[in-house]
Amino acid sequence: MPGRRRGSEHSESVDNYLKAIFSIGGPEASRVTSTALADRLNVAPASVTNMLQKLAAAAEPMIEYERHRGVRLSDSGRKRALEVVRHHRLIETFLYEVLDYPIEEVHAEAERLEHFISERFEERIAAKLGHPRIDPHGHQIPTLDGRVQTRDSVRLTKVGGTGTFVVDSVDDRDAATLRTLEAHGIKTGAVLRVEARSSSNSFCLCVSGSFASINLPAEMADDIWILPVEDSAPCKEDGVTQSA
Repeated sequence: MPGRRRGSEHSESVDNYLKAIFSIGGPEASRVTSTALADRLNVAPASVTNMLQKLAAAAEPMIEYERHRGVRLSDSGRKRALEVVRHHRLIETFLYEVLDYPIEEVHAEAERLEHFISERFEERIAAKLGHPRIDPHGHQIPTLDGRVQTRDSVRLTKVGGTGTFVVDSVDDRDAATLRTLEAHGIKTGAVLRVEARSSSNSFCLCVSGSFASINLPAEMADDIWILPVEDSAPCKEDGVTQSA
């Protein structure tokens, strides 16, 4: 990966834009709207437009931007985005596995540190952890040469009926949601059964090894990415239902 740029406030902001474009655009590198970026970064749409124009006009453009058509990363922008994502996910894994940080705290801490670690420090973290492939939330860690494996997981909210699934990953941006899901045993690798979906779009489900079913609001279910497994009965029956 290319050498990191020393952090100024501007370069941190650029990194955050590149990460957001990479995250929203997905593995297909789809074009991303200014509105989606404004929502993700919690900034005014006019500020997004100004930043995109600056990035597109740079001597080495990090993005390809056309007004009213959205934005996508250039080759150099994608390399930098993957570098920062690798930093972020390695730091999260180190904080969680070595320093025993609570799962809901690692994202915010990694956000602060990801721009500033050296390549040597990155290499030492990766070696200490045994070169992990996923972070504590189940997200793929990009390789040193900028490759990232894609999975066929989908959001739980895309499930149309009942069934048994394994949790592939959990979105990490909302600490309160992470605390709630962790408290119910919903984390990477957990097996859960969707028992029903209400008219209000909440999900009734149970997690492997649990005696109680959970009513999970749609906004929380949308943060869970799942893969199907063979139908089974992972939950113990006692008829109790809890609300998340």
